[in-house]
Amino acid sequence: MLVRWLWHILWADWLRRLSDKLEFGEDRVQGMYYIIDDKLEESTYEECLKRDHIYVAIVDKEEFKKNSDLFNMGIDMEFDPSMAPVSCVKVNYDSLTGSFSIPDRANIAEKNHEFSFALDEQGIVFINDDGTADKIIKRISQTRKWRMPSLERFVYDFLEEIIGTDIKVLEEYDKKLDDMEDCILDGDVDGIMEKLVDIRSDINDLKTHYEQLIDLSQELEENENGFFSSKNLRYFRMFTERVMRLQDIVSSLREHSMQVRDLLHSQLETKQNRVMTILTVVSTIFMPLTLIVGWYGMNFKYMPELDIPIAYPIVLIVSILIVVISIIFFKKKKFF
Repeated sequence: MLVRWLWHILWADWLRRLSDKLEFGEDRVQGMYYIIDDKLEESTYEECLKRDHIYVAIVDKEEFKKNSDLFNMGIDMEFDPSMAPVSCVKVNYDSLTGSFSIPDRANIAEKNHEFSFALDEQGIVFINDDGTADKIIKRISQTRKWRMPSLERFVYDFLEEIIGTDIKVLEEYDKKLDDMEDCILDGDVDGIMEKLVDIRSDINDLKTHYEQLIDLSQELEENENGFFSSKNLRYFRMFTERVMRLQDIVSSLREHSMQVRDLLHSQLETKQNRVMTILTVVSTIFMPLTLIVGWYGMNFKYMPELDIPIAYPIVLIVSILIVVISIIFFKKKKFF
């Protein structure tokens, strides 16, 4: 009874302070607000903070820093929403805080979209400046309708939107690798190595991204603070399993890229060996001719061939015969 009485006093005091801020015209928290019903319904700042419904809020970093206490989340650890280098979640005494670092599927090599979030049993607040979270939530509001709405289902759909197009993206990478193999086998290897390096870099970035999402989802499934209904933890398990399947595809793509690299190296070595073979054949053909030139280039006074009228035609015919016989020999031995 005493604990309940203290809770009511603290809750009433928080509501009074919030009411005072609104009454005296202090700045409201600017952002987008939704409540979770059978679908996401646009709402207002005041309606969300009544906490009658599970809510979703999107604010920028400055607004959250100024007014984070109005959301009444038990963030007892240092939380800087401007730092979002990885996708992760941290458990506080009475809240969850974390961040997302999402590669741009159109250009994975570019800088990731980064934003943070804070969550408790009553709702989730996204802290985002570049509009990424807003776009995802708008897609959910337009495409999702729930028979049994819940915070867990919303978080699951949010996570699903992050990886929604990944199967198609990975299929495109697989097709690019197949095309590279065909080009290599056709002997067209110009620019292949640069493209292959780019693809391998993108695949490694996606692998890291999936590892982070798996850790994040497993942390949510752990449900240390008891924010989520136990029957709804299956959503996080389902998401983890799906990301693991994507991770398996990425691993296959990495192996495929290594095979393409080995094939490229093999073709380059074959091409180099062919060039060396041709150089060897040419050197071998011209070696006796070089000997003849060196021999008759000596300045001896008594060289009998110098006085023979047909000496020059004979040397010419002999040189031609050497070249023809050498070519026939190398052809027969399949040197080229």
